[in-house]
Amino acid sequence: MPVERACLLNGDDLFLADVSCQDPPHGWTELRPAPVFGLVLVRRGMFRGRADGLEQVLDPACVYVERMGCEQQFAHPCGGDRYTELVLSEPQVADLLGGDPEVPQGLVFTTPRMAVAHRLLAARARDGADAFELAERALALAGEVLSALAPAARVESGRPVRDTERRRLVDAARAALAADLGLGLDELGRAVGCSPHHLSRIFRAATGEGIARYRNRLRVTLALERLTEGETRLAALAQELGFSDQAHLTRVVHRTAGLPPGRLRALLGPAGRGPGGRA
Repeated sequence: MPVERACLLNGDDLFLADVSCQDPPHGWTELRPAPVFGLVLVRRGMFRGRADGLEQVLDPACVYVERMGCEQQFAHPCGGDRYTELVLSEPQVADLLGGDPEVPQGLVFTTPRMAVAHRLLAARARDGADAFELAERALALAGEVLSALAPAARVESGRPVRDTERRRLVDAARAALAADLGLGLDELGRAVGCSPHHLSRIFRAATGEGIARYRNRLRVTLALERLTEGETRLAALAQELGFSDQAHLTRVVHRTAGLPPGRLRALLGPAGRGPGGRA
């Protein structure tokens, strides 16, 4: 069966791919144990799955939860299909389930919010968004799926209970980002002693925005300050501020501030401000 798998994100604890199955054979595939924990988010078509003897219909209104070691097989009675594959490491799954690595069996039916979050994640990955933003989006989506599958207490159990503790963690995360804008989401979680998923949740609750957006706002603010000082080495500035390259810096600054770095430097820099340092 021709399977095209386009990798969208490949990290130590997170893998994301766009998968297309073309012209699948009739009948069931060979029975095999699932090698990973993953979420299969169907985007087009319909197929059937058997997991530990339980048969289920998989369509674009559901998410198939693939449990590591579970004996499974698939059939494609309606032809080809397309789905997003989201694979998480065992420690990441345990974090999402409050320290319990045992994933409950079941099928999750998507809500409109899940469907939009799924497609935004795939679209942002195709647009070249950085790994930090993609990891944050992916963990939020996975957490929502598992919340629908597992008792809420399990998924919420890793969250700090008291407001003061939440604020302490958020402040610690902000301090860590200010010290090193190149930190990834997993590294940031380890730095403050909190799982990435729960850190993202309490950070949004405290600041009104996700960590990736906050980090971009922080980076753009620092870039504006450097451009005001007349910085011309944009490639070096991009590396210093944790952007993947100069083009990434230019896209984010343009999208956030409304003008590309070169125009902003001309407007804000010493020459643009004119005599006395005024614009």
